[in-house]
Amino acid sequence: KDLAQTIGYIYIDSGAMYRAVTLYCLQNNLINDDNTIDEEKLREQLPNIKIEFKLNLETGKPDTYLNGENVEAEIRNMEVSSLVSPVSAIGFVRKEMVKQQQAMSKKKGVVMDGRDIGTVVFPDAELKIFVTASPELRAQRRVNELHGRGNKYTTYEEVLENIKYRDHHDRNRKES
Repeated sequence: KDLAQTIGYIYIDSGAMYRAVTLYCLQNNLINDDNTIDEEKLREQLPNIKIEFKLNLETGKPDTYLNGENVEAEIRNMEVSSLVSPVSAIGFVRKEMVKQQQAMSKKKGVVMDGRDIGTVVFPDAELKIFVTASPELRAQRRVNELHGRGNKYTTYEEVLENIKYRDHHDRNRKES
């Protein structure tokens, strides 16, 4: 985020895009009682899902917008976190998000993070930097972020377990 701000590029968090789709699914009753996704309805409604990143003038960082509404806080909660992996594993969802990510880069330079940015989204990018952090460090960052936004109830242990689950699920999915 700081790199993008320093060089005047927009920062795009591809994971936030999948979280926004997951939030949309929750808001529109597309998640069944057994936590499976109603893929038929999601496929029908996917053209209605517009995701943007807009600079927050107070923080100097971009916020995630879903259909014109700032959802940055909502997409970071544990309910969304626990459901984002199954949503992001759906092939047609991934295809649409990649299309939107590629379109965002045409407007201006971007710094984009995500698991498949260098291999699937921008395989021919001029510059790729691969950085990773341990699940423990990522969990601490996320807890700090959540607590900074007023969510004092989510624990480090919850977040760490969720990150480990998503890492395993994402590494073993068939798509991307």
